[in-house]
Amino acid sequence: MAGTLLNWWAWTGTVLSVIIGTPIVALVYACTAPFDKGRYAAGRAFRLVAVFATRINGLWNFHTRGRIADPRRPYVVVANHESYADVFLISCFPWEMKWLSKDTMFKIPCMGWMMQMAGDIKLVRGNRDSTLDAIAQCRDRLAKRVSVMIFPEGTRSRTSEMLPFKDGAFRLAIESGAPILPIAVAGTRNAMAKGTFRFLRARALAEVLEPIETHGMTMADIGRLKALTRERIEAGRRKLAAELGIRLHDVENAVA
Repeated sequence: MAGTLLNWWAWTGTVLSVIIGTPIVALVYACTAPFDKGRYAAGRAFRLVAVFATRINGLWNFHTRGRIADPRRPYVVVANHESYADVFLISCFPWEMKWLSKDTMFKIPCMGWMMQMAGDIKLVRGNRDSTLDAIAQCRDRLAKRVSVMIFPEGTRSRTSEMLPFKDGAFRLAIESGAPILPIAVAGTRNAMAKGTFRFLRARALAEVLEPIETHGMTMADIGRLKALTRERIEAGRRKLAAELGIRLHDVENAVA
């Protein structure tokens, strides 16, 4: 009974945060759009809506670690992807980054409107024209000194093992000369029930790892860059999982 009530409270708080946040983000966007071409302020306001929803969620205990020296130095940020809750957790980092998101997210009332005002990047999976446009938009955001956030697995992993990393984020980093900023995530898999949107009690951590410079790299280095990034994220998430008391092998068996 208590779990059901907390789930309803979490949903109510999340929905109200989005509804109340929409006009606030719109006001920030309207006031800053003429001179903030990268939509940094509007994007940060949108991210704070997610932070607020996370803080009032009675089931989630989410924390982040690590900072970047200059929030306006553009990075290609990559992280492992465990659940929808990753978005809430990673939004708690105190700098702005534009998210590469599937097009269905932009169709959600209020949420999608805020994503557009924030300058997030739409991707229609399997559509070549959409992919090329998304890449161009990512380059645009980086050129405007705003980081871009990409899940290189492409979708959520259904097991405790990470899915293979796709090339796109690493190709973008090399072509633009932007460093890769890896983030390790652990604990969010338990934040939402598998196959549903039901909130569950969870502790989760996200940690910024050492950036990887791409200056001097060519397309021939994509495989090496991808492998190095994956190795750092794998080590980072296993360290965080151990700290949270999560045994990844047990999670594998539970979801199989």
